[in-house]
Amino acid sequence: MNYEERVAFLGNWGPFQRRLFFVLCASAFPSGFAVLSVIFLLATPDHYCSIPPNTNLSLEWVQAIVNPSQQEQSSCSRYALDLALNASLHGLRPGRDNASGSEVALEKLPLEECRDGLSFSQQYFTSTVVTEFSLVCDDQWKQPLSSVVCFLGGLCGCFVCGQLSDRFGRKPVLFGSLTLLGVFSSGMAFAPTWPVFAVFFFMVGVGQVTAYIVAFVLGSELLTGGTRVLFSCLGLPFCYVFGSMCFPYAAYLLPHWRHLTLTIAVSSVACLPLWWVVPESPRWLLSQGYTLEAERILRSAASENHVQAPANIFCSEKLEKTFGDVDKRGSPTFWDLLKTRNIRRISVMLWLSWFSIHVCYFGLSFNMSGLVGSPFMNYFLVSAIELPAYLCSWLAAGRCPRRVAFMLFGSGGAVALLLILLTTDAHPVATLCLVLLGKFGVLVGISCMYVHTGELYPTIIRNTALSSCAMFSRVGSSLSPYLHGLAVVEPSLPWLLVASLSLLSVLLNSFLPETFQEPMPDTIEQMAQPQSMIFKYCSTSRQNTNSKAFTVSSDTSAVILCTTQL
Repeated sequence: MNYEERVAFLGNWGPFQRRLFFVLCASAFPSGFAVLSVIFLLATPDHYCSIPPNTNLSLEWVQAIVNPSQQEQSSCSRYALDLALNASLHGLRPGRDNASGSEVALEKLPLEECRDGLSFSQQYFTSTVVTEFSLVCDDQWKQPLSSVVCFLGGLCGCFVCGQLSDRFGRKPVLFGSLTLLGVFSSGMAFAPTWPVFAVFFFMVGVGQVTAYIVAFVLGSELLTGGTRVLFSCLGLPFCYVFGSMCFPYAAYLLPHWRHLTLTIAVSSVACLPLWWVVPESPRWLLSQGYTLEAERILRSAASENHVQAPANIFCSEKLEKTFGDVDKRGSPTFWDLLKTRNIRRISVMLWLSWFSIHVCYFGLSFNMSGLVGSPFMNYFLVSAIELPAYLCSWLAAGRCPRRVAFMLFGSGGAVALLLILLTTDAHPVATLCLVLLGKFGVLVGISCMYVHTGELYPTIIRNTALSSCAMFSRVGSSLSPYLHGLAVVEPSLPWLLVASLSLLSVLLNSFLPETFQEPMPDTIEQMAQPQSMIFKYCSTSRQNTNSKAFTVSSDTSAVILCTTQL
């Protein structure tokens, strides 16, 4: 009997499972709440050169010198103040090329840098990291770098969270990451300089990603059957999205960035008392040889569910066989993903696909700052669209072939993004609707790709494969802050690039083997071959050399379906 059969006496939806379902979902709120911090903390309001208040200039001259609507000058320069002041004292007015005798042609005045500092618009924000540390003009490169630092923290979190949780347990790492998120988000509120802020922001990225991943793993190991699938595919993602929907509202109420960072800390600290409610994973305890502790947790759960636990829940001999086999095989490494020609081809295509689609996904969020309208409402909508997207992906995962679903939604999102090229300037509402449709298609495609990736790899290397794909996705997200800078060259270039990357991932996915309703491989040799034709949707047959080790199990398929949502 396997673990699932041993704990079947608990049922799937008793008081114990319900408590853990809602508590672990709540632990995902801080991670979702912090995900949009890179947008609002680093927002760049409109700015222009400051004019000293004691300067004896008329309002007309002040507006002519610093008005950012004038195309002849940028927001980081102004017309020479001394010459403008001299002209004003002689009663001359600012004019253009056809200026009369009483006017001065502004085009003939030299430009100078903002010697008296900058003034920032406070239409939406009282203060941001950009305005306080003046991350504009010569220091403008620090603004996207700050976002990259946070994403690199997330990349580091992807790398270390699995190793830490395997070594020290799921529960300590979950609440340790929530503590990390709370401590360093509080530290950001008191950061005196930009370098200090960047260090703290890196650690916030580590805590934000680690908390979500470990909560996912812990819930997947504590819950069983349909409850696990519901938790992984809908419950946890919905709470994560709800947190991201709340952050724009908090940014609207607290327009100062230092106050806003404290709300991240509050949401994290509020989850720490859950330590006394969440148990350690019995699966992890068994893998470490703590059989008595695992049985104690399960007997407590049986008491809470009002069911009778067996006298001997686990058989030591079968446990030794189950968990000993893993030790004998040794831990898989990244290089095993390049071991054979078949797994190497599949891995490279998946890495490129994950990289491309996540550049597209996060690039959408950064490009939203250039849209017309309130940034708070825009980002609320772009977060809210994820709710139906997750629901649709859950339905598609159980009913549609993996490649067909990804290609359908991925290409649909790309088409919506390409149509933005026709509506950007003239139809702002239509542009926003197309962005939401594009985000919907891309997110559903990503969810389908998670499931597809987990089903392609054999059991012995599945976690390593998913971790490698997650790291490539984080590399892609680290580059996404620079997409918005392409709008300086051509306003439509960012949208064209994200749409092209979505189509590239669709093209790569078309060569992967189909896994829908197929038995999942247990060894590298059982992996299916990549397709040789783009539109050949039926997968090639696997070479079944060991029928006993290669069987179809609907229960196992449900487990992989939910655990691949990482």
